[in-house]
Amino acid sequence: MAVNMANLCPPPFYDARLYPNSKGCKTILSLALDSHSASPSTTPPANTLPVVDGRLCQKIADGVFCCLPCPLAEWVYPDSFRTISTVANWTAALSALCCLYLLLSWALLPVDKTHRHYLSICLTGAVFLMNMGFVVPLAARPAQCYDRITPHGMRTSSVCGASGALLILGGWSGVMWAFLRSLSLHLQICWQVSVGRPFMYFAQAAGWGVPLIGIVLALVFSGVSFRFGTICHINHENSLADLWVPLLIFAGITVITTFATFGYCVKVYLASLADSSASTEGSGLPSYTNSIRTMTPRQAYRRVKRVIALQWRGIAIVLIIAADVIFFSVIFVFQDNIVDSVTKDPKIAESWVLCLIGSSGDKNKCLKEASKFVVSQATIASVLLLLGLNGIWLMFLLGRRSMLVGWVDLFKSLLGRGDAKKKEFVSVDARLDTKADSRSYEMLSRENSTVVTPASAVHYSPTDRKTAAYHEQTATRYHTPSRSFSAPRSPIQRSWDVQQTFASPRGPHSPPPPTPPPPPPSQPRSPQSPRSPRSPRSPQLGFETGTRTDKYESMNPLAMNRI
Repeated sequence: MAVNMANLCPPPFYDARLYPNSKGCKTILSLALDSHSASPSTTPPANTLPVVDGRLCQKIADGVFCCLPCPLAEWVYPDSFRTISTVANWTAALSALCCLYLLLSWALLPVDKTHRHYLSICLTGAVFLMNMGFVVPLAARPAQCYDRITPHGMRTSSVCGASGALLILGGWSGVMWAFLRSLSLHLQICWQVSVGRPFMYFAQAAGWGVPLIGIVLALVFSGVSFRFGTICHINHENSLADLWVPLLIFAGITVITTFATFGYCVKVYLASLADSSASTEGSGLPSYTNSIRTMTPRQAYRRVKRVIALQWRGIAIVLIIAADVIFFSVIFVFQDNIVDSVTKDPKIAESWVLCLIGSSGDKNKCLKEASKFVVSQATIASVLLLLGLNGIWLMFLLGRRSMLVGWVDLFKSLLGRGDAKKKEFVSVDARLDTKADSRSYEMLSRENSTVVTPASAVHYSPTDRKTAAYHEQTATRYHTPSRSFSAPRSPIQRSWDVQQTFASPRGPHSPPPPTPPPPPPSQPRSPQSPRSPRSPRSPQLGFETGTRTDKYESMNPLAMNRI
């Protein structure tokens, strides 16, 4: 509430006594600065006025504090800054629509059209929350200032509180789910750990629990207000401890984990290039362990290549979100430090203040002096635009063409056109020769729930083959073949009979064949049972009682060639 008194400050500044009971940003007691001293006073004077956080004021005389009009960003940046802020908000709105499209597709379409995964769904939800922090002020168009020198805070503007809370919650959630996705990929590639349901429970608890704790700490100990642009950001007080440092720690771990995974992939690839032996193609015995040490380099490379082919979209979006959050955090912390240094040391902005007073408040003549102690407009614009583009990146990397097909099929099924399409192309007496590929005919019903089965062209006999009588008539008794090795057998001694084998007759100088040993007493041969000749192709001939020379002479090269 303004006080009816004269403004003792030169234009464009306003006397802080005109607005003593401001309810804008959170009021804190700070040291007033003497414009004629080189350093801030160590003890506040008796007539020190409580300084409101968010104002930029200086003491020019006893009891007189001159403050820069609100909003501060419009005095240090050109008029195009407002246009850039609006463009960033509309970009975030488009990004929010992309995230909403992905979330609805994953919720309503079948999984074969979307290939949904809880890591992708939660990451998209986090980016959607962050984009809503830009959309809320775009739709509500709130006033940035509570009065002429005090910006609105979360206690005086519900829109400011909502936009700031959504921005912080979305940023925290995006960093956490990017970290969890990077951790999941690292465990699968580098350690061959199959992430399952326990990891999903841990991810849900950490992905949403840590952001909720972070936003409570940020709103309680710092608060949000209009800092620059139409979006509420966290205040400078305690912001390093309750937001920026923890956020940068998780973002840094995410980047380190991702690059460690890439380094392992490069190592496996180089090892596969060095391993050029033929045995690495699978000639060895199969391994039944999950340890990476039991795999050859080429096998490990093929496995890593398959995982990368499936997860490269997730890797890209993780790096993009982590880079955006780190960039935004560093720039915002740097901007906070500049404002804090200007508040503590007036000489930093002395030339700019004198320029404003000399030009009667024409900021365009003093932008050159202001650029010496503020972050450039291009950097601020790039930060806001990069934050607003995250949803569009998700659309390109996680979206699929099959989603469009799924939506078309869904709308056709809702309108009742799915059956008409099926009746137009498929008839009851469809023949197999109408399709070049028989498999296409069998899978015509994949796009619809109605299953079409062609009439069978095979006629079966009326005999009931499921009865036991039918099997008793037709079934034959199974005879174990003579060459069967399914059961162990006792060794049978055979004599060398040249006439019953394909062995060539011995020459006149050939040594006589060895005399076969008598049969063992435990297995006497029955005299009534005649000796059954072995098959001429028996693999045991020439290998039981013959010498090494007889073994090679018994081979018939011509017969083997015919086989």
